[in-house]
Amino acid sequence: MATYVLIHGASSDSWYWHRVVPALRARGHAVVAPDLPCEDDSAGFSEYADTVVKAIGDRTGLILVAQSLAGFTAPLVCDRVPVDLLVMLAAMVPAPGESGRDWWTNTGYVQAIRERGEREGRTSTDKGLDVMNVFFHDVPAEVVSEAFARGERGQSDTPLQKPWPLDAWPDVPTRFLLCRNDRFFPAGFMRRIVKERLGITPDEMDSGHLPALSRPNELVERLEAYRRGARDVQRI
Repeated sequence: MATYVLIHGASSDSWYWHRVVPALRARGHAVVAPDLPCEDDSAGFSEYADTVVKAIGDRTGLILVAQSLAGFTAPLVCDRVPVDLLVMLAAMVPAPGESGRDWWTNTGYVQAIRERGEREGRTSTDKGLDVMNVFFHDVPAEVVSEAFARGERGQSDTPLQKPWPLDAWPDVPTRFLLCRNDRFFPAGFMRRIVKERLGITPDEMDSGHLPALSRPNELVERLEAYRRGARDVQRI
């Protein structure tokens, strides 16, 4: 069976995957879900990758799943250990030499958010971000309560300051799973970025930005379809 390596996004930890991990293990897979040093101002994406590689150890049959900001970390892991498949989940797609800070401008994100706000009357800029409305709008109430009770981890700006170090995308089979109801990374915006930067057409699911919390069973089915090599995952 496979080893699923689940990499969480910004201001988060392995709890993000707590509804996915049992389902994958019930299918006989090994699961690794490390906590990244998000609050450590001395840690950049290289150190994040160190954390993931250390957690993997000598496991094989690796399927990396990268949520949101982890799109910067997962390819670095692929550059260090043999990975069978990389799944980008509502993830940022970096370009060689691009810093995380520059990504927002280079991709046209601000304009995309402005246009979405005009269409839908919502705003998700960094100032005054409505966390409930933008991230948890489709997450079950009991899961939202637990998440808010746990509190949000801090996110150091350190990883965003340095250029992404790879010269090219790693030579690893890559799939992108886009969330159609994502209020943080609008679907139209992400379709364009994935096509421009990865040269592939993303698969899509009806979810907001946090599918591991809102639709864990569907997400597991999608991941398992990828593992089996299904070509058309859109119809699952």
